[in-house]
Amino acid sequence: MTALLLEHGPQTASELAGRLGVSPAAVRRHLDALAARGRVEERSTAGTQRGRGRPARRFHLTDAGRSGFAHAYDDLALTALRYVAASGGPDAVRAVAEAQLAGLERRASDAVTRAAGAPVDRAQALAEALTAEGYAASASAIASGGQLCQHHCPVAHVAAEFPQLCEVETAVIGRLVGTHVQRLATIAHGDGVCTTHIPGPRRPGTTPTTGVGDHTRAGNNDRPARPVPGERAARVPRTAPSTSTTPTNDRERTPA
Repeated sequence: MTALLLEHGPQTASELAGRLGVSPAAVRRHLDALAARGRVEERSTAGTQRGRGRPARRFHLTDAGRSGFAHAYDDLALTALRYVAASGGPDAVRAVAEAQLAGLERRASDAVTRAAGAPVDRAQALAEALTAEGYAASASAIASGGQLCQHHCPVAHVAAEFPQLCEVETAVIGRLVGTHVQRLATIAHGDGVCTTHIPGPRRPGTTPTTGVGDHTRAGNNDRPARPVPGERAARVPRTAPSTSTTPTNDRERTPA
């Protein structure tokens, strides 16, 4: 039925019934169900009348109704960003991503500002704001702080080719929760969920760990740590001092 509205435009229940070969009552029940889901809406049409002095009421597709049909938004976005990348390079793509996410940051900041407390607490408010934006987000506390999970990414196909979108989004999350965060997984790169680690307050007397299996490394320096000076010396085998009194320097030997 929505396909008929898309193809032929707004129609009355009687017109739809005629096209489908069913009763107007059956069409009306189906239209009521579609209207309850926000897929169609009924409007009075000026200039046409049904009966004496009564304007005809036709059913129109809503934006939600149209969204059920195929779209090429991803292809359009990829084409546009490829042109931007070819013209201005990676920095131009990043500028587009920052402009796109600026609105999201403004809308989410209102909810996060009202949430007092640690970054983990602000992450909970951010998760609710992101869910309203279509990200299906959740936040939870873990031993090393907290994590923000986004179970849906509206731009996953585009971000798979242009990681600047994920990088800018991560920076936005960090600014909103008020601390440096670390992206652990993204849907755009094949993971099931976009996961962002939010470090908790450091306990007095503790230092960040970089052990195997710990995904919250200290900083972004992947270079191996320099050995302690004493250890460097310990690895070089030492030769026992010679007790011989015979000179060993060739320059001290006299020809026979």
